[in-house]
Amino acid sequence: MDSRSPLHRLRDARDHVRRRVLRRRRLIAALLLGVGAAVAVRSVAPPPPSTATLLVAARDLPAGREVAAGDLVPVEVPPDAVPERVARDPVGRRLAAPVRAGEAVTDVRLVGPGLGAAQPAGTVTVPIRLSDAGQVALLTPGDRIDLLGTDPQAGTTGALAHDATVLAVPDAASAADGALPGRLVVLALDSGAVYHVTSASAAEYVTYTWSRS
Repeated sequence: MDSRSPLHRLRDARDHVRRRVLRRRRLIAALLLGVGAAVAVRSVAPPPPSTATLLVAARDLPAGREVAAGDLVPVEVPPDAVPERVARDPVGRRLAAPVRAGEAVTDVRLVGPGLGAAQPAGTVTVPIRLSDAGQVALLTPGDRIDLLGTDPQAGTTGALAHDATVLAVPDAASAADGALPGRLVVLALDSGAVYHVTSASAAEYVTYTWSRS
């Protein structure tokens, strides 16, 4: 049985309540301090960097391939890392040159109007049928070749164009021209040689040698 006087018991109860209130105040103060620190850190933290979505090759893609949706994967990159002439919708278009895994597909990688965009002024992009399909199979985009034409009637051979750049070698199976001899190749030619070369490709045996330059 508690032998203390009622006054002592009242004081003890008051002190107990006071201690509990003080402990709770410290806890509340600590919580408020933590919240304030979190808000302060958030307010001074830099915003997350902006990004842009870029489609890149999911795997190595060969020249002549028709790009399928599964050939591409989206990645987030800094906006200034997006190539200036990236192809926005390359699905269904044919590759003029190989594309490495992780590489974006740009206009110069596709058969079409942008293929000659990187070529010097005074050149023209033109498809030419070379007479020997086996020779065409030896070419890769970027090769520089000299074109030769042989007149089957006269048996003479002459130069048609010098230092032409191979831009694309369309896949033979997708060219849909099996009834015609030879094989197409897309070249960047000096504009002054285009008429001569295209005329010869219709009447002469057109072949090439690799340029020395």
